[in-house]
Amino acid sequence: MLISYNQSYEKIAMGLLSYIPDLRTVTYLQEEMESYIENENKKFYLWRDAHTENIVAIIGIGLDDSVLLVRHLSVSPSFRNEGIIYKMLDKLQTLYPDLMINGTLETAPFLSKWVQKNIEECSRTES
Repeated sequence: MLISYNQSYEKIAMGLLSYIPDLRTVTYLQEEMESYIENENKKFYLWRDAHTENIVAIIGIGLDDSVLLVRHLSVSPSFRNEGIIYKMLDKLQTLYPDLMINGTLETAPFLSKWVQKNIEECSRTES
């Protein structure tokens, strides 16, 4: 389940973000966290696993008039390869149906796979 970030999730969010190579230093991680908190056009969403009730993933986005930019993606190592990123992207598409979802150099490969998966699912249902 996709949930909005709030201050009570700060340590969990920082832990998940620390899996991202560019955010491994505490100083840069804290600066990035502050940029999300201070900028109304940036948001974090967390993913709560339905079975364990644990928060196991985070996605950081930037918003403007027509684009949702996926800036950060991180999934706890023990929950990788379960399609959580796809589920988060599906929920974001539902939350922001009028925005085009794009990625950064780091997140674009995940978005490309998500788009391909959606194309394959659509072609299967049409057959």
